Amino acid sequence: MLKIVIAPDSFKECLTAFEVASAIESGFKQVFPDASYVKVPMADGGEGTVQAMVDATNGRIVKVCVKAPLGDEIVACYGILGDGKTAVVEMSAASGLHLVAAELRDPKVTCSYGTGQLINHALEQDIEHIIIGLGGSATNDGGAGMLTALGARLLDQQGQQLAPGGGHLTDLRSIDLSQLNPKIEHTRFDVACDVQNPLCGEQGASVVFAAQKGATSCDIKVLDKGLLHLGKQLERLCHQAIVDKPGVGAAGGMGASLLAILNAKLSSGVDIVMAALDLASNTADANLVITGEGRMDKQTLFGKTPIGVARIAKQTQCPVIAIVGSVEAGYEVVFEHGIDAVFPILSAPSSLKTALNRGYSNIERTAVNIAKTISLASNGKALKLKDN
Repeated sequence: MLKIVIAPDSFKECLTAFEVASAIESGFKQVFPDASYVKVPMADGGEGTVQAMVDATNGRIVKVCVKAPLGDEIVACYGILGDGKTAVVEMSAASGLHLVAAELRDPKVTCSYGTGQLINHALEQDIEHIIIGLGGSATNDGGAGMLTALGARLLDQQGQQLAPGGGHLTDLRSIDLSQLNPKIEHTRFDVACDVQNPLCGEQGASVVFAAQKGATSCDIKVLDKGLLHLGKQLERLCHQAIVDKPGVGAAGGMGASLLAILNAKLSSGVDIVMAALDLASNTADANLVITGEGRMDKQTLFGKTPIGVARIAKQTQCPVIAIVGSVEAGYEVVFEHGIDAVFPILSAPSSLKTALNRGYSNIERTAVNIAKTISLASNGKALKLKDN
């Protein structure tokens, strides 16, 4: 029996990864109704990771009341996967830039406390493994707020709890872990981190990312100095180099605290997702793998879902087709990295609104046409050029 694995990313602002996979399956079933279909909604560790992994494992979404970056109360979500032992947290759900109005953005005061609350809630569900997706943060506090929510005490010269925000990190004098959630010690943490920035300096969290979070040039100097100060404190606590380690600058430096205090492993987001969903086992005996994303370009090579899926599929020489919303200049490089064919879904010029509204039907139609083409070849009816 023909086995087809469907493992796309979401089409941002259009369809979730599960919806994309369902549209592809619907199209292929019109041509190959008796094939075996395995849908594995994918993500690369960024926005949509929780929903994709919950959908892929028949897990569940958990809603928690937490503090947003400026301290206001919001409801944020995380996922518990189908095994009941793995939780997935997107830090942007509680500490994301989208939660702060543009005119109020100020990484000197925004805080990652809410992310710590999500992690705490997951720990209380007897979770053994927590996957944390970094990215889209409003904060530049090095994860100090997150640590506070988990029970750590970050103290100033007077022994008082440090004020929230990256602007106060230079006041830090000690970190007391005596009241840290004890379940952390028995939990494995994987962090989806696709940037290589260190904590400080010209390539660090503050200089590279803080401006988009509302920081002025003067703020950036203060924030960078604060992260360096925090980083040195963390190094003394965990007895390992932190400040210059690639990736610890992710999410306003949260990667540093996760590595130092939670003993987390920082890895490529798509690699973490593929491992958690056991994509390799699903594709081992597949006849075809179909992946996809909203836009394919030369940046697809850098930690994006289609390339990760292709890498796994090619371990068994399985052909890989990508169905995408659109292609941009330079996308052809994906053919050198395991993707055999790329099919954009738009059949005519349209407005963005129209394209988004017709996303499902356009994907389904494209899948039908791909399946019909495959059917021609499988039935020995491959087209031949006419001799003139």
